[in-house]
Amino acid sequence: MIVCIAEKPSVARDIADVLGAKNKKDGYIEGNGYQVTWTFGHLCTLKEPHEYTPSWKAWSLSSLPMIPPRFGIKLINDPGIEKQFRVIESLMQKADEIINCGDAGQEGELIQRWVMQKAGARCPVKRLWISSLTEEAIREGFQNLKDQSDFKPLYEAGLSRAIGDWVLGMNATRLYTLKYGQNRQVLSIGRVQTPTLALIVKRQQEIENFTPQQYWVLATVYRDTTFTAIIRKSDEELAQEESDQKESAKKTKKAVENRGIPLITALPTGEALMERIKNVPFTVTEVTKKAGTEAPPRLFDLTSLQVECNKKFGYSADETLKLIQSLYEKKVTTYPRVDTTFLSDDIYPKVPNTLKGLVDYTELTASLLNAKIPKSKKVFDNSKVTDHHAIIPTGVPARNLTDNERKVYDLVARRFIAAFYPDCEISTTTVLGKVDKVDFKVTGKQILKPGWRVVFGAEQKDPDAEPSDEEGVLPDFVKGESGPHKPTLGEKWTQPPKPYTEATLLRAMETAGKLVDNDELRDALKENGIGRPSTRAAIIETLFKRNYIRKEKKNLIATPTGVELIQIIHEELLKSAELTGIWE
Repeated sequence: MIVCIAEKPSVARDIADVLGAKNKKDGYIEGNGYQVTWTFGHLCTLKEPHEYTPSWKAWSLSSLPMIPPRFGIKLINDPGIEKQFRVIESLMQKADEIINCGDAGQEGELIQRWVMQKAGARCPVKRLWISSLTEEAIREGFQNLKDQSDFKPLYEAGLSRAIGDWVLGMNATRLYTLKYGQNRQVLSIGRVQTPTLALIVKRQQEIENFTPQQYWVLATVYRDTTFTAIIRKSDEELAQEESDQKESAKKTKKAVENRGIPLITALPTGEALMERIKNVPFTVTEVTKKAGTEAPPRLFDLTSLQVECNKKFGYSADETLKLIQSLYEKKVTTYPRVDTTFLSDDIYPKVPNTLKGLVDYTELTASLLNAKIPKSKKVFDNSKVTDHHAIIPTGVPARNLTDNERKVYDLVARRFIAAFYPDCEISTTTVLGKVDKVDFKVTGKQILKPGWRVVFGAEQKDPDAEPSDEEGVLPDFVKGESGPHKPTLGEKWTQPPKPYTEATLLRAMETAGKLVDNDELRDALKENGIGRPSTRAAIIETLFKRNYIRKEKKNLIATPTGVELIQIIHEELLKSAELTGIWE
């Protein structure tokens, strides 16, 4: 008999249907030479300290650090889990072969291997490795079963992470609770949760300690167009700014490019400039038009989907994960816990069928299906796909979805369709002008051919997005033209950094605290992100549950308890996002 073990009952039912196993038994489904059983996520966990050494039951500084000579696993203490495990154990001990049908990822590998170890399985083991739960994908997976040994490194990665979490969490939590908890509170320290909390606390302190600086912006309106003055900086100021901004690749690049910015730090300087230019005509000194293209947005990985859903709908990372997991189980989207935005080459021949299955989007897919589907390296790249490809629709018509599931599905479907549309063609016009010896500048962007933008229609802008100076289409200006203008001197104040939202915190976790907008740079930093795509939502939820953070509208605010905990921790390593990323 071949025993298949899935990660949850609903997935086991899908697999049993495909295999022709129809007889429902207590804890498994049987038929056609197969017995299909299931776990409920984790059935096993690492043992507690006192299960290694009885003296470790009492919390005392003298017993730290607690490092068992060999780690062991135990069954989670729960009657339902114990009952199901006995079923699995009985099936596995009589099996001729086991097929591990666990979630195809690091955590799924660990869950099932622990169960097989605990059950004393001795027979050969094969691995089902699939990216969606459609009947076709399951059939294909069973025709191409892998050898269990191929996934040993994946299991060892999951095991290393579990042991790392145990060693740091158990020891540091006891140490800090005993030293600083004053017998009234457990101070929970975690390999991922503590650096994540530290990011929020650090940002909060930057906001609280921020001193606003007053400045003035000189602008002028010529031909109903607002031009902003370029106040030149000295080389010394630029050099200082570059050294101050080494922390952020994006800002450093801007510091080098912007050898002038619209900023005046002293009111008399601004007033003197106003006086100088108010009766002198404005002259256009240069008009440059630069044609360019914008590629479609990348396909979704889990983090970018969580970011988008938080920005657009205010969903928490955990809510988005649950919704996309449900869509996966309803067979309409592919495996969700992924960290790549690319597809492997073997998906390319399946694209037309997937597009045909998007029956609610025929207006958008018709033009693609009437021509050869383009194959771009920005979409298909085997070198960027390890375990799984990006999240895409399966092509199974999306029916019986909740309102929230429909919203998430719509994002995934449109992003997939847009990937095969042409680039958006744009023209960027920059106009420079001069009044007396003061330079002015305005930039405008015009969409010449919308390309992929038609897939998204007239989307509303994110209210939290940074304002752009490339907004409307400019009038036609001619070099050398001149005329009257109306100058203004606007008072401004420098603004503190913004508090983290779940969207911006997820990005910071993904890049170990470095703030980057560039997709390629973000890909490079992903290797050292804090946590895994599948665990980041749970980490944020843990910080809420432990009352270390709270939410104000979309903003994440550290509570006094959270702030105090980070201030107590003097070892920078324990709260270092970069170190945690390197360990990962």
